[in-house]
Amino acid sequence: MTQVHPRHDLDHLLLHPVRLSILATLAGVERAEFALVRDSVEVSDSMLSKQVAQLERAGYVKVAKGRVARHSRTWLRVTARGMAVYDRHIQALQTIAALDFPRSADHPAGLVR
Repeated sequence: MTQVHPRHDLDHLLLHPVRLSILATLAGVERAEFALVRDSVEVSDSMLSKQVAQLERAGYVKVAKGRVARHSRTWLRVTARGMAVYDRHIQALQTIAALDFPRSADHPAGLVR
């Protein structure tokens, strides 16, 4: 029986640590203001904008602009698709981290730890 390695469930966009951090920040909230995500992820405005644009193009994040009093605000929220991809990606990482490498006829010594 052929097994598929869990790395195949990793999402290529979320291999970038800033994009993964953005989704992790948004995963537990309904929406978050741009500045809060920027500060949480510890990146510049331009870096966050660039990475959010890629996530938005992929359909993982929605961006909404508005005003509070006289100030412009940008809010970010993870989409249902983005949440599903994020959950699958995290599950794949956890599965990879927990892998146990059994002995086989081809490799009788297994791994030596």
